[in-house]
Amino acid sequence: MSNVVNAVEMRGIVKRFPGVLANDQVDFDLRAGEIHALLGENGAGKSTLMSVLAGLYKPEAGTIAVRGKPAGFNSPRDAMSRGIGMIHQHFSLIPSQTVTENILLGLDEPRFFLRLPEYDKRMTEIGKRFGMAVSPTAKVWQLSVGEQQRVEILKMLYRGVEVLIMDEPTAVLAPQEIDGLFQTLRAMVADGKSIVFISHKLNEVMRVADRVSVLRQGKVTAAGIKASETSIPELASLMVGRSVIFDFEKKPQTPGEVVLSVDGISATGPKGLPALKNVSFQVRAGEIVGLAGVAGNGQSELAEVLTGLRRSTAGRVHVQGDDVTNHSPLDAIRHRVAHVPEDRTHVGSAPNLSITDNVIMKSYRKAPLANGWSLNYARARQRAEELKTAYSILAPNVDTEARLLSGGNLQRAILSRELSQEPTLLIAMQPTRGLDVGAIEGVQRLLLAQREAGAAILLSSEELEELLALSDRILVMYEGEIAGEVTDGDAEHIGLLMTGGGRASKPDAK
Repeated sequence: MSNVVNAVEMRGIVKRFPGVLANDQVDFDLRAGEIHALLGENGAGKSTLMSVLAGLYKPEAGTIAVRGKPAGFNSPRDAMSRGIGMIHQHFSLIPSQTVTENILLGLDEPRFFLRLPEYDKRMTEIGKRFGMAVSPTAKVWQLSVGEQQRVEILKMLYRGVEVLIMDEPTAVLAPQEIDGLFQTLRAMVADGKSIVFISHKLNEVMRVADRVSVLRQGKVTAAGIKASETSIPELASLMVGRSVIFDFEKKPQTPGEVVLSVDGISATGPKGLPALKNVSFQVRAGEIVGLAGVAGNGQSELAEVLTGLRRSTAGRVHVQGDDVTNHSPLDAIRHRVAHVPEDRTHVGSAPNLSITDNVIMKSYRKAPLANGWSLNYARARQRAEELKTAYSILAPNVDTEARLLSGGNLQRAILSRELSQEPTLLIAMQPTRGLDVGAIEGVQRLLLAQREAGAAILLSSEELEELLALSDRILVMYEGEIAGEVTDGDAEHIGLLMTGGGRASKPDAK
């Protein structure tokens, strides 16, 4: 197709890190006016390849051409000068500054006089042009995650980027925010801009992408195939090198005795405002109770109250009949309560400690790991080796620091620690967030295995399809309350409850 204009061409890109060949002779091209999805497992080399394009890394070999002209970047500023910008998973915004101030930060103009009302007007005009409603005078700390992402996009548009790279842009967005993002991306493409969409979520890729490329272990397994000519199972197979099962056989079983009983729990959030309001429910042995809701509606605070990380201001919590209200996290461990937190890096693990140290955090006080007041490190290391094998944690050895693990392998390490304690109650918060399709399959299998083993499971997820597939019943949270309970898998009804509607429209809504 000689008439196709390539905005970017990358040929033979090689990028190495100590002990890792991240990109192995990778070719990639991006056409003008398209959304090109880049897929791959955790550690496949997607973000590395795009970091090379964005000027963050210099490759050991290979060439880059922008609109047919050779390009070499020594910094992100160099890439920006050629119209290439990248938005990372973690935003680089200053919370105390306004939207406009964040967008102007680091630019040569304005130099001496900051005429904010004039620039506020410019930001509003750009936002309207691409369908992004953000108040330019609002402080960043006042914005939702979706609105903060719009600020990052506005920052790139104001700088004149023609190629926008988005690394896992939907990882922290609510379903409504994802729809809004896709509308913005389509408006940008209609304006002639090109977008690289790095993602794990195959259903989203099929919705938004024009073409798809797949990386596996640093090599290209599919280059620029049309999204309309492939399928989710085919893409999953290209990503992980095997067939992936999307429909699990969840065995029917009758729930047992009540393991977790929550009665009238209330609690305040980080800013001192009410986060939980009179929350009551039960979870029985051998069942998965899903917890649905848009982020920020009390799910995180509920998990913290149940695991001893946050004090409740009213109500009682019982685990296996014992009153554990406002008890310590250590008491939760003693009651065999497992916790998979949503922040796997800062809460779920100690990044600078080894795999061994991380996987024994709940068991080092007991024999055979403990010898009185001392730790039998040989036994601890042996235990870590066993868990590394059992849970397929891919790392050079058990002395590897947790911060060096990919997201999927770090999650496996956390799950190995929590599930190896044979929990009676598992609190799983966003256990598959940010994981690739192969890792998601593994985590979901582990959850179903715990259900069959008789554990009571409270599963919080922003992936409604995941909740519908795994849960025996679903509780919906809205503004710190249980808005309703759904047992018939009605996704439309759940969506209504998540946004504050439909509370009385079904007999099982409470």
